Amino acid sequence: MTHKAARAEVVKRLADRAEGLPLLIVPLHRQNAEMNAAIIRLATSADGAAVAEIYRPAVLYTPISFELTPPDAREMSLRIGTTLERTPWIVCERAGDVIGYAYASRHRDRAAYQWSVEVSAYVREDARGCGVARALYITLFAVLEVQGFRNAFAGITIPNEASVRLHEAVGFTPIGVFRSIGYKQGSWHDVAWFERSLAPRITDPPDPTPLPAVPAETLTDVLRAGLVKLR
Repeated sequence: MTHKAARAEVVKRLADRAEGLPLLIVPLHRQNAEMNAAIIRLATSADGAAVAEIYRPAVLYTPISFELTPPDAREMSLRIGTTLERTPWIVCERAGDVIGYAYASRHRDRAAYQWSVEVSAYVREDARGCGVARALYITLFAVLEVQGFRNAFAGITIPNEASVRLHEAVGFTPIGVFRSIGYKQGSWHDVAWFERSLAPRITDPPDPTPLPAVPAETLTDVLRAGLVKLR
Protein backbone atom coordinates (compact mmCIF):
# COMPACT_ATOMS: atom_id res chain seq x y z
CA MET A 1 0.00 0.00 0.00
CA THR A 2 1.35 3.39 -0.94
CA HIS A 3 1.82 6.14 1.64
CA LYS A 4 -1.03 8.09 0.04
CA ALA A 5 -3.36 5.10 0.17
CA ALA A 6 -2.42 4.36 3.78
CA ARG A 7 -3.17 7.92 4.81
CA ALA A 8 -6.54 7.72 3.04
CA GLU A 9 -7.36 4.53 4.92
CA VAL A 10 -6.53 6.14 8.27
CA VAL A 11 -8.69 9.17 7.45
CA LYS A 12 -11.57 6.85 6.49
CA ARG A 13 -11.30 4.89 9.76
CA LEU A 14 -11.27 8.09 11.79
CA ALA A 15 -14.27 9.38 9.87
CA ASP A 16 -16.13 6.12 10.48
CA ARG A 17 -15.39 6.32 14.21
CA ALA A 18 -16.48 9.96 14.39
CA GLU A 19 -19.65 9.40 12.39
CA GLY A 20 -21.77 8.88 15.48
CA LEU A 21 -20.33 11.75 17.52
CA PRO A 22 -22.74 14.47 16.37
CA LEU A 23 -25.62 12.27 17.50
CA LEU A 24 -24.11 12.26 20.98
CA ILE A 25 -22.90 15.84 21.11
CA VAL A 26 -26.06 17.56 19.89
CA PRO A 27 -28.40 16.06 22.48
CA LEU A 28 -25.98 16.88 25.30
CA HIS A 29 -25.62 20.42 24.01
CA ARG A 30 -29.36 20.82 23.78
CA GLN A 31 -29.86 19.30 27.19
CA ASN A 32 -27.44 21.77 28.77
CA ALA A 33 -29.05 24.65 26.88
CA GLU A 34 -32.48 23.64 28.11
CA MET A 35 -31.25 23.33 31.69
CA ASN A 36 -29.73 26.81 31.54
CA ALA A 37 -32.52 28.42 29.52
CA ALA A 38 -34.19 31.37 31.21
CA ILE A 39 -37.92 31.83 31.50
CA ILE A 40 -40.03 34.81 32.47
CA ARG A 41 -43.20 34.05 34.40
CA LEU A 42 -45.63 35.56 36.84
CA ALA A 43 -44.33 35.61 40.39
CA THR A 44 -45.96 33.58 43.14
CA SER A 45 -45.89 33.83 46.91
CA ALA A 46 -43.24 31.10 46.87
CA ASP A 47 -40.83 33.59 45.27
CA GLY A 48 -40.85 35.82 48.34
CA ALA A 49 -37.52 34.63 49.71
CA ALA A 50 -35.64 34.92 46.40
CA VAL A 51 -37.11 38.33 45.66
CA ALA A 52 -36.29 39.57 49.16
CA GLU A 53 -32.68 38.43 48.76
CA ILE A 54 -32.32 40.26 45.42
CA TYR A 55 -33.81 43.44 46.86
CA ARG A 56 -31.94 43.37 50.17
CA PRO A 57 -28.62 44.97 49.01
CA ALA A 58 -30.45 47.93 47.43
CA VAL A 59 -32.01 48.69 50.81
CA LEU A 60 -28.99 48.07 53.02
CA TYR A 61 -26.15 49.53 51.01
CA THR A 62 -27.50 52.08 48.51
CA PRO A 63 -30.01 54.91 48.13
CA ILE A 64 -31.53 53.14 45.11
CA SER A 65 -34.40 52.15 47.38
CA PHE A 66 -35.73 54.61 49.92
CA GLU A 67 -36.71 51.81 52.28
CA LEU A 68 -34.52 51.63 55.36
CA THR A 69 -35.24 48.08 56.55
CA PRO A 70 -35.15 45.18 54.08
CA PRO A 71 -38.48 43.38 53.86
CA ASP A 72 -38.30 39.69 54.70
CA ALA A 73 -39.61 36.78 52.65
CA ARG A 74 -43.06 36.89 54.22
CA GLU A 75 -43.47 40.59 53.52
CA MET A 76 -42.32 40.15 49.93
CA SER A 77 -44.80 37.31 49.46
CA LEU A 78 -47.57 39.60 50.69
CA ARG A 79 -46.47 42.37 48.31
CA ILE A 80 -46.41 39.97 45.39
CA GLY A 81 -49.91 38.73 46.16
CA THR A 82 -51.33 42.23 46.58
CA THR A 83 -49.74 43.48 43.37
CA LEU A 84 -51.01 40.54 41.29
CA GLU A 85 -54.60 41.43 42.17
CA ARG A 86 -54.33 44.21 39.59
CA THR A 87 -50.94 44.49 37.89
CA PRO A 88 -48.08 42.15 36.92
CA TRP A 89 -45.18 41.07 39.08
CA ILE A 90 -42.86 38.91 37.00
CA VAL A 91 -39.62 37.04 37.63
CA CYS A 92 -36.81 35.79 35.43
CA GLU A 93 -35.75 32.29 36.35
CA ARG A 94 -32.67 30.43 35.13
CA ALA A 95 -31.81 26.84 36.06
CA GLY A 96 -34.48 26.98 38.76
CA ASP A 97 -33.15 30.17 40.38
CA VAL A 98 -34.90 33.55 40.35
CA ILE A 99 -32.30 36.03 39.07
CA GLY A 100 -34.41 39.15 38.65
CA TYR A 101 -37.88 40.59 38.93
CA ALA A 102 -40.00 43.51 37.78
CA TYR A 103 -43.42 44.77 38.74
CA ALA A 104 -45.94 47.54 38.15
CA SER A 105 -48.01 49.31 40.77
CA ARG A 106 -50.55 52.12 40.94
CA HIS A 107 -49.18 55.55 40.11
CA ARG A 108 -51.76 57.23 42.34
CA ASP A 109 -55.02 56.11 43.94
CA ARG A 110 -57.45 58.65 42.47
CA ALA A 111 -59.61 57.34 39.64
CA ALA A 112 -58.24 59.54 36.85
CA TYR A 113 -54.79 58.02 37.37
CA GLN A 114 -55.99 54.44 36.77
CA TRP A 115 -54.37 54.16 33.32
CA SER A 116 -50.90 54.95 34.70
CA VAL A 117 -48.46 52.73 36.59
CA GLU A 118 -45.06 52.98 38.24
CA VAL A 119 -42.56 50.26 37.43
CA SER A 120 -39.38 48.87 38.97
CA ALA A 121 -36.89 46.14 38.11
CA TYR A 122 -34.13 44.50 40.15
CA VAL A 123 -31.55 41.92 39.07
CA ARG A 124 -29.33 39.70 41.20
CA GLU A 125 -25.78 41.04 41.19
CA ASP A 126 -24.21 38.00 39.56
CA ALA A 127 -26.80 38.04 36.74
CA ARG A 128 -26.27 41.62 35.61
CA GLY A 129 -25.02 42.45 32.15
CA CYS A 130 -26.97 39.61 30.52
CA GLY A 131 -30.02 41.55 29.39
CA VAL A 132 -32.20 40.38 32.29
CA ALA A 133 -33.53 43.81 33.28
CA ARG A 134 -34.29 44.73 29.68
CA ALA A 135 -36.05 41.41 29.09
CA LEU A 136 -38.12 41.86 32.23
CA TYR A 137 -39.16 45.38 31.30
CA ILE A 138 -40.13 44.47 27.74
CA THR A 139 -42.23 41.62 29.06
CA LEU A 140 -43.78 43.80 31.74
CA PHE A 141 -44.77 46.42 29.16
CA ALA A 142 -46.33 43.74 26.94
CA VAL A 143 -48.53 42.55 29.81
CA LEU A 144 -49.49 46.11 30.77
CA GLU A 145 -50.42 46.93 27.18
CA VAL A 146 -52.69 43.88 26.97
CA GLN A 147 -54.37 45.07 30.17
CA GLY A 148 -55.06 48.49 28.69
CA PHE A 149 -52.68 50.69 30.66
CA ARG A 150 -51.44 53.80 28.83
CA ASN A 151 -48.47 55.23 30.74
CA ALA A 152 -45.53 53.88 32.73
CA PHE A 153 -43.40 55.98 35.07
CA ALA A 154 -40.12 55.19 36.81
CA GLY A 155 -38.19 57.02 39.50
CA ILE A 156 -34.40 56.70 39.69
CA THR A 157 -32.26 57.94 42.56
CA ILE A 158 -29.49 59.88 40.85
CA PRO A 159 -26.67 59.70 40.03
CA ASN A 160 -27.18 56.19 38.61
CA GLU A 161 -25.95 56.09 35.02
CA ALA A 162 -26.54 52.35 34.58
CA SER A 163 -30.21 52.67 35.51
CA VAL A 164 -30.69 55.77 33.39
CA ARG A 165 -29.19 53.97 30.37
CA LEU A 166 -31.42 50.96 30.96
CA HIS A 167 -34.60 53.00 31.14
CA GLU A 168 -33.73 55.05 28.09
CA ALA A 169 -32.90 51.85 26.19
CA VAL A 170 -36.41 50.49 26.79
CA GLY A 171 -38.13 53.69 25.70
CA PHE A 172 -38.33 55.97 28.74
CA THR A 173 -37.73 59.71 28.42
CA PRO A 174 -36.84 62.07 31.29
CA ILE A 175 -39.52 64.43 32.56
CA GLY A 176 -38.02 66.06 35.65
CA VAL A 177 -36.16 65.77 38.94
CA PHE A 178 -37.42 65.89 42.52
CA ARG A 179 -34.58 67.65 44.34
CA SER A 180 -33.47 66.35 47.75
CA ILE A 181 -36.69 64.39 48.16
CA GLY A 182 -35.20 61.56 50.22
CA TYR A 183 -32.73 61.39 53.11
CA LYS A 184 -30.78 58.17 53.56
CA GLN A 185 -27.30 57.14 54.68
CA GLY A 186 -26.45 60.66 55.82
CA SER A 187 -27.32 62.46 52.57
CA TRP A 188 -30.22 64.05 50.72
CA HIS A 189 -30.95 62.42 47.37
CA ASP A 190 -32.52 63.55 44.11
CA VAL A 191 -34.92 61.35 42.15
CA ALA A 192 -35.20 61.68 38.38
CA TRP A 193 -38.54 60.73 36.83
CA PHE A 194 -39.03 59.07 33.47
CA GLU A 195 -42.10 58.28 31.41
CA ARG A 196 -42.93 55.76 28.69
CA SER A 197 -46.08 55.46 26.62
CA LEU A 198 -47.60 51.99 26.67
CA ALA A 199 -50.48 52.57 24.24
CA PRO A 200 -52.17 55.52 22.45
CA ARG A 201 -53.94 57.98 24.75
CA ILE A 202 -57.36 57.70 23.16
CA THR A 203 -60.56 59.47 24.14
CA ASP A 204 -62.72 57.53 26.60
CA PRO A 205 -60.34 54.60 27.13
CA PRO A 206 -61.82 51.48 28.70
CA ASP A 207 -60.79 50.76 32.27
CA PRO A 208 -57.65 48.62 32.56
CA THR A 209 -58.33 44.91 32.90
CA PRO A 210 -57.23 43.47 36.26
CA LEU A 211 -54.49 40.90 35.76
CA PRO A 212 -56.56 37.89 36.95
CA ALA A 213 -59.13 38.66 34.22
CA VAL A 214 -56.58 38.43 31.38
CA PRO A 215 -57.00 35.09 29.55
CA ALA A 216 -54.32 32.55 30.45
CA GLU A 217 -53.41 31.90 26.81
CA THR A 218 -52.87 35.63 26.25
CA LEU A 219 -50.56 35.84 29.26
CA THR A 220 -48.63 32.81 28.05
CA ASP A 221 -47.94 34.57 24.77
CA VAL A 222 -46.94 37.98 26.14
CA LEU A 223 -44.70 36.53 28.85
CA ARG A 224 -42.35 35.48 26.03
CA ALA A 225 -42.02 39.05 24.73
CA GLY A 226 -38.67 39.87 26.32
CA LEU A 227 -36.85 36.55 26.05
CA VAL A 228 -35.04 37.61 22.87
CA LYS A 229 -33.12 40.19 24.93
CA LEU A 230 -31.51 37.61 27.21
CA ARG A 231 -27.88 36.75 26.57
